[in-house]
Amino acid sequence: MPDIYIAAKKDSRINSAITKKKKKPSSRKKLDRLAKSLAKIGVKTGAHPLGAFVALPKKFSFENQEKKEKIVLLLRRHWSTNIFLWFLILVMTLLPFILTVLPFPSFLPFRFRLIIIIMWYLFVLGIAFEKFLSWFFNVFIITDGRVIDVDFFSLVYSEISQAKIDKIQDITYKGGGLLRAVFNYGDVFIQTAGKIQQIEFESVPQPDKIVQVLNELMTQEEQEKIEGRIR
Repeated sequence: MPDIYIAAKKDSRINSAITKKKKKPSSRKKLDRLAKSLAKIGVKTGAHPLGAFVALPKKFSFENQEKKEKIVLLLRRHWSTNIFLWFLILVMTLLPFILTVLPFPSFLPFRFRLIIIIMWYLFVLGIAFEKFLSWFFNVFIITDGRVIDVDFFSLVYSEISQAKIDKIQDITYKGGGLLRAVFNYGDVFIQTAGKIQQIEFESVPQPDKIVQVLNELMTQEEQEKIEGRIR
């Protein structure tokens, strides 16, 4: 008996074109795109991880970082903000040698003086280590999807403020002062539409470059949204 109805075979090419989802860009392509964007702005990558302005840092992650989230900028306070502090620590380090010139320490027994000197250097070392940790872990992070302000208070307590790139409404920066002008650092203020209305990056290097990077990320975010609607 002849077939009355035969279903038309679907073109495998058309079928695959309909069902196949568009692949998201790989991590390598994403990094290349970010590197090109930074190069266009004039930001150099590959800085020292202990620096105050690190673009696309390697082997660095933070708490609650998403799997495919890429760090664009890692920022700390400019090193010149610690000049007075490190000068004070230097004076405290040299103080025992200065006191040996004076006559009154010689009246104390040698063992007693040695114990005092050891305790003094442990005290100075503790201050220096605590100040370094405070500078190192108080970071400002800009990723391809959000901005994060990490306030480090101690080894067991820190406070994190964050906002999505698409929630940023306005970005301004402020300089002023001799040291800020000479060393090119300042404060960046980010107004957002989220719960945290303002995020501040304080005393960060090259604030003008930071504003340009944020504007570039906001533009890319808007373009991705438009492309998503078209698809």
